[in-house]
Amino acid sequence: MKSLTPKEIVAELDKYIIGQDAAKKKVAIALRNRWRRQQLDESLREEVAPKNIIMIGPTGVGKTEIARRLAKLADAPFIKVEASKFTEVGYVGRDCESMIRELTEVAVHMVREEMLEAIRPKAAAAAERRLLDILLPPRPSAARKIYRPGDPEAGDDAPVAMSPEPDAEARTREILLAKLRSGDLDAREVDVEVRETGSPQTMQVFSNAGLEEMGFNIQEMFERFMPQRTKRRRVTVAEARGILEQEEAQNLLDMDAIVREAVYRTENAGIVFLDEIDKIAGHGAPRSGPDVSREGVQRDILPIVEGSTVTTKYGPVKTDHILFIAAGAFHMSKVSDLIPELQGRFPIRVELNSLNLDDFKRILREPENSLIKQYQALLATEGVAVEFDDECVDLLASVCEKVNASSENIGARRLHTILEYLLEDLLFEAAEMNGKRVRLNAADVQKRLAGIAEDRDLTKYIL
Repeated sequence: MKSLTPKEIVAELDKYIIGQDAAKKKVAIALRNRWRRQQLDESLREEVAPKNIIMIGPTGVGKTEIARRLAKLADAPFIKVEASKFTEVGYVGRDCESMIRELTEVAVHMVREEMLEAIRPKAAAAAERRLLDILLPPRPSAARKIYRPGDPEAGDDAPVAMSPEPDAEARTREILLAKLRSGDLDAREVDVEVRETGSPQTMQVFSNAGLEEMGFNIQEMFERFMPQRTKRRRVTVAEARGILEQEEAQNLLDMDAIVREAVYRTENAGIVFLDEIDKIAGHGAPRSGPDVSREGVQRDILPIVEGSTVTTKYGPVKTDHILFIAAGAFHMSKVSDLIPELQGRFPIRVELNSLNLDDFKRILREPENSLIKQYQALLATEGVAVEFDDECVDLLASVCEKVNASSENIGARRLHTILEYLLEDLLFEAAEMNGKRVRLNAADVQKRLAGIAEDRDLTKYIL
């Protein structure tokens, strides 16, 4: 886990998320507290519970982005789960544990990629040696036989059979190695033995709790008992290098070490983002029907958030110190509609502000991955340079605010649709405009988008 200070965390979040200073401050403290916990004595470390967070705010204001960027900063396993999916038809309580299994899978993938990167030089060297053996198969060592005078089979004058000169073969391999590294042999075709990778067979477990895919892979189960089959393929040297490097990397990987590290990271650094938590909150007095299911979902999620042990295919995973970040709009319900036990497991509450006109202007201009920069980069691939003047950006923000006010408020997500509509013709014709420079101004926006802001039936424009 990276040891960023809260101010450093907020500074990094500011590069991608506009406003929401209170939310950034609280998540930064929560992340720093996880690092602080790791510095404690083991006896006290286990007693420090994670300070789970619940974010309250309308859609499109940055709740998901804050959680996602936070996980990236911490280099922590992260998953996003829609809490509302547990209320769908066919819901079973055990499905709630699937979020921890998914989180563990993410951690295993992260650790595996890290270890692959670490062993890549060794795998490349081993693949290089195998490729040299294919290009120049080693000669069998000739038996050195010296015929002596008096040999009844050869006679007194028989010559001496000498072994081949080893230095000559070594020099040839050096020459081939140099050509191999320079790429001169990349187009040459060679025959390689490739492991057969049949389609994986997945075993599904049926139980009284419903259907769960446990991830049992029949192929993996039988590989250790049955010899692995190979087949010969004729490929170029460049392709063969990639195939052999992959095989050597797999041989060098220590899956036991990967699993141990992944489980540790899941338990101590994992982050679960529970979106739409308001969809499983009750609405005042108890009712029949879906409300019963909603409360049932809360009670099934509760032990996971409190701390329990979930069985995964990588072994048991404890959830005691996993950080849970919940989020919801809470238009139709309140946080107090959640069951008290679940409320108590989210001690940090932060309310995110709705976006205003100035926020939209800043969102278009300031973030490192702003929408304007994204479209400029996309069109640059076609050789088209696009510029947006200040009046153009201001008018785009104004249209976004107006449409959000007159229809469903979806926050910054509205900018995606508006920009796509504005640039539709340009994106369509860009392939034939190589080298052209385009500067968009307020008049272009007014001409293209005026009808959207005035039309009451916005459904034909904005989804």
